[in-house]
Amino acid sequence: MLLRTVPCRRAAAPIALIALAALLTACATNPVRPPAAAPALTPPSASAPESQDAYYRAARARGEKVLSIDTQASLISIVVRRGGSLARLGHDHVVASRAIEGHIAPDQGRADLRFRLDQMTVDEAALRTAAGFDSQPSADAIAGTRHNMLSKVLDAERFPLVLMHVTRVAPGAPLGIDITLHGVTRRLSVPVTLAEDAAGGLVVSGSASLNQTDFGLVPFSVMGGAIAVRDRLELHFRIVGAKTTSAQ
Repeated sequence: MLLRTVPCRRAAAPIALIALAALLTACATNPVRPPAAAPALTPPSASAPESQDAYYRAARARGEKVLSIDTQASLISIVVRRGGSLARLGHDHVVASRAIEGHIAPDQGRADLRFRLDQMTVDEAALRTAAGFDSQPSADAIAGTRHNMLSKVLDAERFPLVLMHVTRVAPGAPLGIDITLHGVTRRLSVPVTLAEDAAGGLVVSGSASLNQTDFGLVPFSVMGGAIAVRDRLELHFRIVGAKTTSAQ
């Protein structure tokens, strides 16, 4: 059973479900590109959204329990930290998605989620506070960070979606999450907290870490790495699945 009781100041010399994503700083304009790792092949499980939706429609038609993601109540956030010897000239960032779609089939030990990169937010004040950051970038800095994130790092026009295929082999076991980002799929094993709500829905929360370079992404670095974005990202999520009467 799957889910049963279950922050960039402009430097003198100028994130993300990320995804999440958010994998840059508005201060940087030209990334230093190390040799790219060979992309992983996308497994059959990371199928197109249309195929995923068809699976859950069929499951519901068979009378199986299917939950739809409550977009209003669900959140994926990614903490992106600064690095380098001049890290003090930059900001850490929090990038978030509040537009998550998908379904959960608890009895089948499966869930499929997705969100658009261009719908992600950057440095919401409340999320920065929750992450322990005591400063707030200016509106211009946030806009610059978001532009660089989408166009220079994530190539969001070419790869607009982040896909997550979730499986669980046994109660109490970590979730296996295949994340497809930038055309590359990697698997994470993630311990989670699961709880059923009074209406028969499900709340899934947890945290994980992942590297940008694992997905063929290049963290920004300028001045020989004196100002840089760390490769490692901190992913936090709270996903709410709600009972519905028909497939979405």
